[in-house]
Amino acid sequence: MKLYYTDHFDLPLPPGHRFPMAKYRMLRDALHETARFSPQDFLVPDAASDEMLERAHARDYVKRVSEGRLSAQEQRRIGFPWTPAMVERSRRSVGATVAACRTALSEGCAANLAGGTHHAHADFGSGFCVFNDAAVAARTLLAETCISRIAVIDCDVHQGDGTAAILSGDASVFTFSIHGARNFPFRKQVSDLDIELPDDTGDAPYLAALANGLDQVFDRAKPQFVIYLAGADPYHDDRLGRLALSKEGLMARDVSVLSACTSTGTPVALAMAGGYANDISDTVSIYLATITTAQKVFSGGWRVTPSDVSCG
Repeated sequence: MKLYYTDHFDLPLPPGHRFPMAKYRMLRDALHETARFSPQDFLVPDAASDEMLERAHARDYVKRVSEGRLSAQEQRRIGFPWTPAMVERSRRSVGATVAACRTALSEGCAANLAGGTHHAHADFGSGFCVFNDAAVAARTLLAETCISRIAVIDCDVHQGDGTAAILSGDASVFTFSIHGARNFPFRKQVSDLDIELPDDTGDAPYLAALANGLDQVFDRAKPQFVIYLAGADPYHDDRLGRLALSKEGLMARDVSVLSACTSTGTPVALAMAGGYANDISDTVSIYLATITTAQKVFSGGWRVTPSDVSCG
């Protein structure tokens, strides 16, 4: 299973910044320590080009990000100060999801060890998200391949508002978000399917709601490809989450999503999405479980055949 990483492209943040940037390097280190992956499985992606980004973002926004012309208000909305390193890291993170999608087409499954930047809209960034990797990757697959039906399954605790807005009215991409009803963003967008859950939902009700949502996704969209934004932030000790899931519940969530893909022969690319646990090691262990679960579910020589993504 190929794993695309960008943690060595540093995004300098001021002291005390609440975004836990170290989690990505910690995840890669933890994956190396499991000995489940060979050094050849860890790959550095190319940066997303302007052409790629403009499949989901306004040209003027891409230029203003690249040239450092974001206003102070726009930077506050994103949550990161502008630097050239911020631009490079954001492009690489999108490139990692695009690369994972391309690889998953032939190998069944691949992952971006970061990504899930679902709050970025076509012409502005928000919530630690500069560019929307899922929307860019979906549009890139549609442009480059014969695939015509993609589903974005977003299990981050926050609604994928940017993804929903960018892909609104696009019949080729079905957007599904299961999230906390009272959490950020407070102005929700309309996905093709939204399941909003109350605070302190817990494992069993969450998994029942997810199962219902997955049934709808595969019945209604019949996707040829899935982009899965996992998210560690539904965890009960996450600073920005409220759904009160356990680590066991989150692993069961991953099994449900990934098994739905294997049972229908649908390749999937993963992105880690949010994670802000009070103890950063909890976020890392949840991400680690997501990746190792994917490897287990897709082990045994599972492959996509040309007929699965044919133009017919």
